[in-house]
Amino acid sequence: MPFGAMERPALGLSLLKARLTRDGIACDVRYPAFTFADLLGAEEYQWISSALPYIAFAGDWCFAEALHGPRPAADAEYIARVLQETWYLSMDDIARVKAVRAMAGKFLDHCMGCIPWKQYAVVGFTSTFEQNLASLALAKRIKVAHPRIVTVFGGANWEGEMGEELHRQFGFVDYVCPGEADESFPALAALLLAGTAKGAALPAGVVFRDGQRTLSTGRSMPVRDMDALPVPDLSDYFREWSESGASLATVPRVLVETSRGCWWGDKSHCTFCGLNGATMAYRSKSGARALEEMRFLSDHWQTDRIEVVDNILDMRYFSDLLPALAADGRPWEIFYEVKANLTRAQVAALRAAGVARIQPGIESLSDHVLKLIRKGTCGLRNVQLLKWCREYGIGIDWNILYGIPGETREDYEDMLAMLHAIDFLDPPVACGPIRMDRFSPYFERPEEFGLINVRPMKPYAFLYPFPRASLMRIAYHFDFDYRPGESPYGYADDVIRFAEAWRQKEERGLLCSVQQPDGSLLLRDTRPGATMREVELSGIEAEAYEFCDGLHPFAAIVRHLREQSPGAEITEEGVRAFLESLATNKLMLTDGRNWLSLAVRVHEVPHANQLDFMQASPWVKTWQADPV
Repeated sequence: MPFGAMERPALGLSLLKARLTRDGIACDVRYPAFTFADLLGAEEYQWISSALPYIAFAGDWCFAEALHGPRPAADAEYIARVLQETWYLSMDDIARVKAVRAMAGKFLDHCMGCIPWKQYAVVGFTSTFEQNLASLALAKRIKVAHPRIVTVFGGANWEGEMGEELHRQFGFVDYVCPGEADESFPALAALLLAGTAKGAALPAGVVFRDGQRTLSTGRSMPVRDMDALPVPDLSDYFREWSESGASLATVPRVLVETSRGCWWGDKSHCTFCGLNGATMAYRSKSGARALEEMRFLSDHWQTDRIEVVDNILDMRYFSDLLPALAADGRPWEIFYEVKANLTRAQVAALRAAGVARIQPGIESLSDHVLKLIRKGTCGLRNVQLLKWCREYGIGIDWNILYGIPGETREDYEDMLAMLHAIDFLDPPVACGPIRMDRFSPYFERPEEFGLINVRPMKPYAFLYPFPRASLMRIAYHFDFDYRPGESPYGYADDVIRFAEAWRQKEERGLLCSVQQPDGSLLLRDTRPGATMREVELSGIEAEAYEFCDGLHPFAAIVRHLREQSPGAEITEEGVRAFLESLATNKLMLTDGRNWLSLAVRVHEVPHANQLDFMQASPWVKTWQADPV
């Protein structure tokens, strides 16, 4: 249902269809979202689903009247308090949202008239992000028109107690399959078709109704053997995508799942992360099975665009899946989420395998902030990845989170200095305050982090006309306050402004290095405001700079130089002076312990903005005159 992304199939439903088909149960997957996009026009649909911040819940609000009936006072308050006061929407944009909302009833009437509901015994809805109210509104109409049809809900919006409370509040929802429903829903469907879906016979992982009571059979059993999952059946998606005029404004992506859970979260749950719900345990497909599935889906649907939905890449894939993808030879365009502490060789392996874009979970460049949120990395390592991705041509989606409990103003002053040195690399796609999401440590143990007055995020009261206690069980996102005197308000303001200007820059220049035929290293700096446009390093200088392509502590740098030049007198004072001169000219970064060279390696000197002069720095001459 709206507002699902038109360019992505519903992977969960596609997996369930494949499983039901294997079990001999006929199943269709419908995409009414395409119908709504055709009714609104592609631009308006994409604007609601992608351009507006989804935690404003404007997409859900568009179906509030269709579900609950007229509530003019609540609607006016939503517009004032959420769209205007919180998200600063203009009157023109608010008018656009209202126009979309005005079409919701007509759209639902069309759904009721064009789908042959009588031929179905069970209708299931998957709901994530802003799909809940549209799904509930259609389910309500189906139940009124066809009382014999069994309605079932699942998806991220129905995980844990959220699903139980929504089931309790909406009597037309017969069953809920929260969590991983790969086993629970096919078992439930078989019982429903056989007419034996009674409480005692229901499988684990089902919420059901006994009279007026909402009951649960407990948690669903998570899939242990990922290779046993079927290949998702995407046929309904591609058929409806091809029949929709609005969808042609998008490029469809094949979704592939190679793992579930998060191996890092198993070790150290990031404080803000509410993904995975109660199923953090990490499980992955074998490299051979993952490759087979990617090849099959690519061949069958004639696309090399693969979007992997995993929360994190299985590091074992560097030894099997990624080399196999590289050897396959097709022009893959693969997206993966990864951990930021990759080596240069691993980044090269990703690119060779056709991974064109990654999301590495870079949430900050401050060591202190990264430690507070338990990321298991440091600021320089994050910069190191940004640099290598630029070199290998891998797009990188990263962001800066702020408002972290315990952060300091100094964290952002230090970060701003780093940003000034790396603004030739890919900027963050966004800067935003932390959210409190259900299942995150912030939500589970707010007092541990100094967070108080936890309450459902503001829009929920305008989407669900229920008491606050009920909203606390339905909400996934929460507002909160900091303990008195502990608010970090304003600390990140300068970083936010800098990042916005960085994203707007048309010319960022480049800091690059190229190995010369004589073994020297040429640094070319075309960044605006560069102090020296070209610098040539040779001998120990070049060795030091190249060694720091990956971050190293000072002692390791000195040791390496002494090993490479055993006859030279290399002093710690001389090495430190050299490194500090590089950092002063923004050719290196240091956090006080480690050092990282910033130049992106290239095979030849870029000729764009070619300069007609060569400038060596005073510290290079000093180094050459007085070898350390």
